[in-house]
Amino acid sequence: MQKFTLALLALLFSLTILFLAFGSAKRDPNDLIIWTQDLPAGRVVLDSLLDRFERANPGMRANQIYYETEEVRSNFIVAALGGSGPDLVYGPADMVGVFHVMGIIQPLGEFFTTQELSNFDPMALVQYQGKLYMLADRVGNHLTLVYNKKLVPVPPRTTQELLELGKQLSQDTDGDGRIDQYALAWNFIEPFFFIPFLGGYGGWVMDENAQPTLNTAATINACKFIVKLRDEKIVPFECTLDIANQLFKQGNATMVINGPWSWGGYLDAGVDIGVTRIPLVSETGLWPTPMISATGYCLNVNVTGERRERVLKLLRFLTEPENELEYTRAIRAIPSRLEARRDSIFQKDPILIGSQDQITVGKAMPIAPEMRAIWDAMRPAYQSIINGQLTAEQAAKKMQDDANKLIAEMFAQ
Repeated sequence: MQKFTLALLALLFSLTILFLAFGSAKRDPNDLIIWTQDLPAGRVVLDSLLDRFERANPGMRANQIYYETEEVRSNFIVAALGGSGPDLVYGPADMVGVFHVMGIIQPLGEFFTTQELSNFDPMALVQYQGKLYMLADRVGNHLTLVYNKKLVPVPPRTTQELLELGKQLSQDTDGDGRIDQYALAWNFIEPFFFIPFLGGYGGWVMDENAQPTLNTAATINACKFIVKLRDEKIVPFECTLDIANQLFKQGNATMVINGPWSWGGYLDAGVDIGVTRIPLVSETGLWPTPMISATGYCLNVNVTGERRERVLKLLRFLTEPENELEYTRAIRAIPSRLEARRDSIFQKDPILIGSQDQITVGKAMPIAPEMRAIWDAMRPAYQSIINGQLTAEQAAKKMQDDANKLIAEMFAQ
């Protein structure tokens, strides 16, 4: 049986002392806690749903505590290993693999009937090694091309069109020799934002056995395309997520590649946005494949007995179709319940229509714990291409070698 290295386990167990305040003291079974990494607008919706749940269930109390994504993951590991933690932990599907290996979440399949689960998008039923470990309330969390309709009435459909249009849209508007308006801005220095083009060139991060597949022609060619966009000044020389958002909101970038978490901010800034597919890769005839993931709830392994019955009641409430639609109305999230998608908003809202269209060519984010090692291996090598320290060929090999090394360190036989 695979086990995390003893060094990692020792570190995690040593940290449990930080959570003794949550420790063995039994909480009131009517006092339910969710840890979440959701964005502010989503947390506002959750607060309103929890208030509604309490009114419908006198005597029961339900609260949320916010952590950033990495914090909620690491804090939950430490707390659950120490026998405590929240009743439910909310986050992206890729946390399931790590939580399963650590033995800190419990399968949900025995608590829900086949009929109950039949109306969920299959992607929302997050399984690992044949067991259901997460029940998601949303699917997507994916990148799309977002464009300013006033500046780009018709967005590019292919990368060749992007290159041609980009040369027209990137402009030195004040004649000082520097680009003031870029055709495109996005957080291309981060591997997650590189993934769509990796798929568009025919590659992916791992095979069916969760082994890295990074030293490939697809990786090399996708990297070269990103560098070409920068060298031809279609995108800024350097661009973080914050820079991309600022440029787009100010009209200094006509298009941006970003996800649903960003759309509300663009609209609030007064940008008339359209959402569509990231352009098809002309060299391959393939659509880019942004990672698609579910976000949802896992049940703490320490929750048992009557407390578990109350927690499951809350989980069923939070995933009712009408309650999932609250997130759709607030942040244009795509609900996991198929019947919720029959609501008229999905036929009327062009942003939701574009978002769903992008999903059709996306690819599910792997939930295997090896994905963590792959992310860690990709980042330094990929960024070394951007800063000119490595060629694309050298970086692809380094990604693969480092991923293999990190996976070997992660697991011990």
